[in-house]
Amino acid sequence: MSDAKRSGRQARQVERAKKGGGMGRPYILRNIPTYDVLSEENLVRIEGAADRVLAETGIEFRDDPVALEHWRRAGAQVDGVLVKFPPGMLREILKSAPATFTQHARNPANSVEIGGKAVVFAPAYGSPFVMDLDRGRRFGTLEDFHNFIKLAQSSPNFHHSGGTICEPTDIPVNKRHLDMVLAHMTLSDRPFMGSVTAEERSEDNIEMCRVLFGAEFVDQNCVILGNVNVNSPLVWDGTMTRSLRAYARAGQAAVVVPFILGGAMGPVTNAGGIVQSLAETMAGCALTQLERKGAPVIFGNFLSSMSLRSGSPTFGTPEPAIGSMVIGQLARRLNLPLRCSGNFTTSKLPDGQAMMEATMSMMAAVHCGANFILHSAGFLDGLLSMSYEKFMMDADLCGALHAYLDGVKISDDELAVEAFAEVGPGNHFFGCSHTMAHYETAFWDTDLSDNEPFEKWEAAGSLDAGQRANKLWKKRLAEFEAPAMDIAKREALEAFVAQKKGEAGDAWY
Repeated sequence: MSDAKRSGRQARQVERAKKGGGMGRPYILRNIPTYDVLSEENLVRIEGAADRVLAETGIEFRDDPVALEHWRRAGAQVDGVLVKFPPGMLREILKSAPATFTQHARNPANSVEIGGKAVVFAPAYGSPFVMDLDRGRRFGTLEDFHNFIKLAQSSPNFHHSGGTICEPTDIPVNKRHLDMVLAHMTLSDRPFMGSVTAEERSEDNIEMCRVLFGAEFVDQNCVILGNVNVNSPLVWDGTMTRSLRAYARAGQAAVVVPFILGGAMGPVTNAGGIVQSLAETMAGCALTQLERKGAPVIFGNFLSSMSLRSGSPTFGTPEPAIGSMVIGQLARRLNLPLRCSGNFTTSKLPDGQAMMEATMSMMAAVHCGANFILHSAGFLDGLLSMSYEKFMMDADLCGALHAYLDGVKISDDELAVEAFAEVGPGNHFFGCSHTMAHYETAFWDTDLSDNEPFEKWEAAGSLDAGQRANKLWKKRLAEFEAPAMDIAKREALEAFVAQKKGEAGDAWY
């Protein structure tokens, strides 16, 4: 891409951001409605079934006596580690959770709203491997982790730096949470996520936020998210609930997410998986309110299918996609922000399968009303691999979704009646005043797709989307400049990390 073309595109993105449209905004405000697929009667049936599971079967809370005591005081029936909940109890507790909240970034211009009509795109999370067309599949390193933060920061299509974008497996398990959050704080000026792999690691990351933002500010404002998963079916493990409570008591937001593989960790039927997801998520969200009333929390969901012939997980399939639509309705009835779906795929390459599956699940997230969309870019190989090329392809899709979520604007200018009068029947609109006034901002600009004539594409090397993405991520990394940061804060953070690393030996599992 020429410098002139790039600068023109960037200028158009800035102009759209000023108008509240296109890319470059701190977050999206949807201008299209959510899509409801179930009737009131059927939603009530799902909620009733979840209440029965909670009251009759219950959920185990293992290795966390404080969580059990919270439930006992709240009026649940506690028998050992099994907790049963009277119908309506969790919904009552959840009334104190905010419907919307702000996650603050170190650059205030990049703070995001989570909830309501706001939509926030964040990169994929948790892959042990990384992949690119040059070197193939390999274990992720801290360099890869840094690279993906740089790629996210350099794209106007994202709003959030994410969390464990890939596992930096060259760093000890008990210390990598320090390097990861330090990287988010220094290489990006957008909001980010912290560790949940142990309570003390979560507390380390929250303490780093106190260094960056100030202790008083952190106590009164959300500056970090923690993504906690249920050990489905119907088990909350102490590792997760202790981290969940650490975030909540610090006034920070837990993202509460069951990971349900239909036919393995949940029923094979879509409705059954939705019932389980509702029960498990309500319990986790409610626990945050028992730890600290009013703490922000995000109602999460990760429905997935599997190949019942082989036992392999499948992603980007239609049943979880339509199930996400129902989860969206249920989250709105609880008045909670929603995390749902993403650019999911089981494909091993950034190919047609990858983008077909990713688009199905991403469109479900958009239409179900998801507010925080984790896994917006890079997800490949059933989340086992973070792909450089798919990251760029997904980023382009996220850019298109900015325009899609803006909807169709209606005004006298948009209706263009005067343009018809100027052009008249049988003539073209290329040079009319209406076109000249709008051509720079009228349409979304792709960073990746090739829209040239066949002959020009062929003369340029006949590159496919993956090959173009390969060139683009390398270009972005070569041009990357970290956002400015207060030197004293950076030095204080680096000193904190060095101190914490020096307090313990290396642990690799």
